[in-house]
Amino acid sequence: MSGQIRVAVDAMGGDNAPGEVVKGAVQAVNSRNDIQVVLIGMKELVEKELNKYTYAKEQIEVVHASEVIETAEPPVAAIRGKKDSSIVVGMNMIKHQEADAFVSAGSSGAILVGGQIIVGRIRGIERPPLASLIPTEKGVSLLLDCGANVDARASHLVQFARMGSIYIEGALGIQNPRVGIVNVGAEEEKGNALVKETFPMLKDCPDLNFIGSVEARDIPSGACDVIVCEAFTGNVILKLYEGTAATLIRVIKKGMMTSLRSKIGALLIKPSLKATLKDFDATKYGGAPLLGLKGLVVKTHGSSKAQEIENSIIQCVLFKEQRINEKIKEQIAAENEK
Repeated sequence: MSGQIRVAVDAMGGDNAPGEVVKGAVQAVNSRNDIQVVLIGMKELVEKELNKYTYAKEQIEVVHASEVIETAEPPVAAIRGKKDSSIVVGMNMIKHQEADAFVSAGSSGAILVGGQIIVGRIRGIERPPLASLIPTEKGVSLLLDCGANVDARASHLVQFARMGSIYIEGALGIQNPRVGIVNVGAEEEKGNALVKETFPMLKDCPDLNFIGSVEARDIPSGACDVIVCEAFTGNVILKLYEGTAATLIRVIKKGMMTSLRSKIGALLIKPSLKATLKDFDATKYGGAPLLGLKGLVVKTHGSSKAQEIENSIIQCVLFKEQRINEKIKEQIAAENEK
């Protein structure tokens, strides 16, 4: 079918592979006819899972890969040594333009290394960040870097801000997105050496709507649209965000079961509470793209279930339709010409 987006999916990556990955792929093609999924992994196992479902056969293809990169393996050695792993095969499909995007819930380190070594960076991009959409009181914000570069320079953070602004404007239609840098206070003179160096650089960017510092406590309220930091800070924020949300849900559920009155109240508010909690479910936004590569690579949680896999595949369609990579290339080229 013409006009289809071809998404390669690592069928062996993640805690719930291949079952949940295959299920998510089937859900994606059953929900849209503009997607073709290429499931990469041990063919016999993948096809065994596929046989459980009904779907348009022309929309799913299986490509055999005999090896799997495990989470504990050294990333560089794994990428170089396991040439027939599902991650390396998928990355090479992007490199050779045999697929429009690659989605994996597998080893984060291998995906980051493979993205740079195999797919390659856009010319002018210093470091590709992982960009994760997180739910807030006002809708959603983009957090980057949330896992790729724990040691970043000020120039890297400026590029993160530019790429993040392009992504959230194209993907979500947020015009003139507000950019904030993660800090320990609102004052410009506060922060560590990296923040102090980066702040004036962001302030001097006419193409960015930089609003200054944002403290971690203000992130859930939607203080800004694009949240910029190095990956150590970003990953801590992301994991704390996820852990706090899960804990609050457990505590609320426990509290509702303490007495007959609370149980009756729980029944009354259950529909509204369920809808509210759904809005704060980060999995509905898909995975985190590795911005700044020559092709689209999306990392999903290692614990991803079918719904997150489906959403990550659909996310790739929007990324391609909005020409996110092309827009990043154009802006970086324009900056280099100045």
